[in-house]
Amino acid sequence: MSLTAPRAEEAPGSRGVPPPRTTRQRKRALGLDQGAWFLLLPALIPILVLSVGPLLYGMSLAFTDSQAGRTSPTEFVGLANLSDLRLDSLFWESFRIGLVWAFFVTALQFLLSMGLALLLNQNLRFRWLARTLAIIPWAMPEVVVGVMWRLVYHQDAGILNKTLTQLHLIDHHVDWLTDLSLALPAVIVVGVWAGMPQTTVVLLAGLQNVPHELREAAQIDGAGVWRRFATVTWPALRPVVMAITALNFIWNFNSFGLVYVLTQGGPGGKTRLPSLFAYEEAFKYGQFGYAAAMGLVMVAVVAVLLALFLRRTLREDAQ
Repeated sequence: MSLTAPRAEEAPGSRGVPPPRTTRQRKRALGLDQGAWFLLLPALIPILVLSVGPLLYGMSLAFTDSQAGRTSPTEFVGLANLSDLRLDSLFWESFRIGLVWAFFVTALQFLLSMGLALLLNQNLRFRWLARTLAIIPWAMPEVVVGVMWRLVYHQDAGILNKTLTQLHLIDHHVDWLTDLSLALPAVIVVGVWAGMPQTTVVLLAGLQNVPHELREAAQIDGAGVWRRFATVTWPALRPVVMAITALNFIWNFNSFGLVYVLTQGGPGGKTRLPSLFAYEEAFKYGQFGYAAAMGLVMVAVVAVLLALFLRRTLREDAQ
């Protein structure tokens, strides 16, 4: 007869075995607690009403023949607008101009902002004043920036022509915003100037998060300025650069107010960005459905370009 007492049933959780979770605990682990959803509603409702709702409505218009002033009901036309848009050479020309504008503005913004951020990150005298002055263009509305630069570019009274004439760099006044070959570069300069502050602020914040000890260690090891930047600063700054570059490209490609005030798409459509083209199609010619199809194509193409960019960047980071 065995004198060993019967083994009691092991309690849940003994020997490292976790006790079974209740349904409420599972919901909490998945972030599905009703209280959490209730707290998120004040933030979700404005997003749904002011962003998601109009976006879905605009996308639905792309498949209709919606027009301004028509008395007959709007009808579903399927892919007819997209089929017509495929053959619209004027739209694709504006799309090409938009890509050129977005690429050069984004690239120049990044290069100049990086240099300015590196300068402002140094322990300079009156650094606080320089940082304040650097963000002034960011505080100015696009309309004000556009009007100011129209005065700068003015053919007769503009400060640019007067300065270049006094320096004997030009012998006659140039009409920067109506010249077919100069209008787009002139507008790109304004776009770079207006967008530099926000890029500079983001890059400056990223630079201040780079561990100072790593840069000092690299300097002690004999690394020069460019070597320290390539091996210490750039790897730490890369995620910030990726984020701000992607955002800048979206903002620049969808730019409207600045270019509209400067040139209204002229001369001869040389600065007509796709957003301006869609605006004219909707509110000048009343073709709401066709303009919505333009917007749908713009969103799709930009999303694909950004996906390729992010995929390549993340792949390089993983190597």
